[in-house]
Amino acid sequence: QVQLVESGGGLVQPGGSLRLSCAASRIILGNNVMGWYRQAPGKERELVATITNSGSTNYADSVKGRFTISRDNAKNSVYLQMITLTPEDTAVYYCYLYIFALNFWGKGTLVTVSS
Repeated sequence: QVQLVESGGGLVQPGGSLRLSCAASRIILGNNVMGWYRQAPGKERELVATITNSGSTNYADSVKGRFTISRDNAKNSVYLQMITLTPEDTAVYYCYLYIFALNFWGKGTLVTVSS
């Protein structure tokens, strides 16, 4: 089992920035994908961004140009830099790991964009 622990959420004004972090509880070896999903109130969970262990990235159209995903394999961590945030970005953000045909999820961190 792998535990994923997110941090960095909070309240930010429209146009502001936040950086989310996610650390895995154990060393992650082998081909894998880490990423971020989000779930807004009353909506389904949706993909935000993913990154493979080799660094290939994928973004939802709604965040392209505003969000940047990165990872530090030595720290078993993945990050999400978010800029130019809008109220539509308000959601619980979940860290995600896919490895050996298994999915692991963090408990989520709340991001609220409001003035």
